[in-house]
Amino acid sequence: MTEVQDGTSDAELAASLGSGFTSEHADVNGVRLHYVTGGTGAPLVLLPGWPETWWEYRKVMPALAERYRVIAVDIRGMGGSGRPEAGYEKKSMARDVLELCKHLGHERVAIAGHGIGSMVAFAFAANHPEACDRLVMLNTTHIDESYYEFRIMPRPGEPGPYRWWLGFNLVPDFPEAVLEGRYRHMIDYMFGLSLTDPDAIPARDRDVYARAYDSADAIRSSKKWFQAYRQDIEDFYSYDKITVPMLGLAYGPFYDYMREKLPQQGTDVRVVQVEGSRNYLVEEQPQAVIDAITEFMG
Repeated sequence: MTEVQDGTSDAELAASLGSGFTSEHADVNGVRLHYVTGGTGAPLVLLPGWPETWWEYRKVMPALAERYRVIAVDIRGMGGSGRPEAGYEKKSMARDVLELCKHLGHERVAIAGHGIGSMVAFAFAANHPEACDRLVMLNTTHIDESYYEFRIMPRPGEPGPYRWWLGFNLVPDFPEAVLEGRYRHMIDYMFGLSLTDPDAIPARDRDVYARAYDSADAIRSSKKWFQAYRQDIEDFYSYDKITVPMLGLAYGPFYDYMREKLPQQGTDVRVVQVEGSRNYLVEEQPQAVIDAITEFMG
C-alpha cells in the first residue's frame, strides 16, 4: 500500500473521494494489482500514466461513478501494484487488466488510459476485442516507429519538448542511483513541462506521486515500461484495426496528430480537442474529460 508524506494510504485516499470508493488488491496473471472501485453501472476501467498513479483520476472518478462502475488500476509496476521482473510489454499488461476484469466478474468493459496507460488500453482493445466495449485514449497513441525519430539534441529553432526521459529510462542503474529519495524533482519537471496551470496539481498530490516512485525498486519497475518499447512497437504492427468504438482526447498539436493517426488504426473513431491543457488533461480539465467520456459511453 502506497504511503505519502502526511501518512495517507491508498485506502484513505480512496475513501476521500466519497462513500463507496474502496482500495483493493487482486492476484491475477502473475502480478498483484492494486485498484480502486466505486459507483454502479457498466464497468469503466481507468489506467494512469507515468509519473502518476490511479490518483490521477481523482477529479473525475466521483462524477463518473454516478453512471458507471469505475475501476482505477495501478498498472503492473506502479504504486500499490506488484513489481515483478518481467511482463512489462503492453500486450502482457493488457492481459493483466483482462484477468482483473474477469476476477471482478466483468466479461466486457469500457477502458480509458493516459500515457503508458493509453498504450495498455489500446493493446487491450487490440488483443481482447471480445472483452472491450469502448476505448478512450487520453493524449497518447500506442507507440510506433516514430518514437525512434524523437530528437535529444534539436536543431536550432525546432520546437520542444525534447523527450530525453525516454532514453534516460533505458539507462541501466543510473536513474535509480540519482533519483532514489528525490523523485519529486522528476515529478515537478514533468508537470512544469506540460501543465498550463501549475496549481492544477498541488503539492499534496505531487507528494502522492513522488512517494509512489521514490524507491529504487519503484524506479526500476517504472523503467521497464520504457524498456519494453521495442517489443511494443513490434506488437503494434501485428495488430489489426481496432473494431470497437474509439475516442481520442488531446490538446492542440497532438489533437492534430491523433486526428490523422487514429482513423488509420480503428474502424469507428472520433477525436475531441480539449482546450486549456497540454498533457495532463484529466487533472487540468476534468469536466471536459467527464463530458467527453459520458457522451461517448452513452
